[in-house]
Amino acid sequence: MNLKMTAPRLADVVAREIEQRMLEGRLKPGDRLPSERDLSVQLGVSRASLREAIQKLATRGLLESRQGGGTFVTDRLDSSFGNPWEEILRDHPAVHEDMLEFRHMMEGRAAECAANRATAADRERVRHSLELLEAAFAGDDLDLQVDTDLAFHQAIAEASHNVIVGHLTASLLRLMRDNLRRNLSELMQVPAAKEQLLEQHRTVWRAIEQGDAGQALDAAANHIGYVRQNLTRMLRSDARLKP
Repeated sequence: MNLKMTAPRLADVVAREIEQRMLEGRLKPGDRLPSERDLSVQLGVSRASLREAIQKLATRGLLESRQGGGTFVTDRLDSSFGNPWEEILRDHPAVHEDMLEFRHMMEGRAAECAANRATAADRERVRHSLELLEAAFAGDDLDLQVDTDLAFHQAIAEASHNVIVGHLTASLLRLMRDNLRRNLSELMQVPAAKEQLLEQHRTVWRAIEQGDAGQALDAAANHIGYVRQNLTRMLRSDARLKP
């Protein structure tokens, strides 16, 4: 039997490299790719090979050309997780508990991995996201508080250096944004809640900064546990108010 090894086509290699950058978060949904000239220099390939690679990714729905020029990363990776879950969550509030249970498992593991794997740049991003969260919590802009909270948890997910965790966390947190906004809105009515939430985030950050994986896992789990308790309380309150 004659087995013939064939070298991969250069365009396929380039396509995989671009795809890898998307998976690692270096190219995010909505990002515009560098110019053809710059990207071909970065990758060390001809512009013809680059064009072929881009066409392959566009055919798969991962890249798209837009009016006004330029090639962009689509939101396919992020959007596919949302439907039909958005309608389910809207129509069946109790499913939020299942989502939080999954978040409890995933974010605990993400924090644990981040404590073990985070680079200096990763730790700086998490630290900066915590500063933005603290600044938002010092004010009264609820949407800003929600966005910075989500960004903090996403920074940790990306610092875990697990591409699946990074993408799933982004999808899950976006899916739960309305619920998180509602939860925060009610929690902010309790004077001690704001500082408790901030301290929970700080505890997670300190564990990651110190490389203490066990403490990071526990701190993240405790934070989500706190959110779950409050969600359960709200659901029970809503049930009592129904006729």
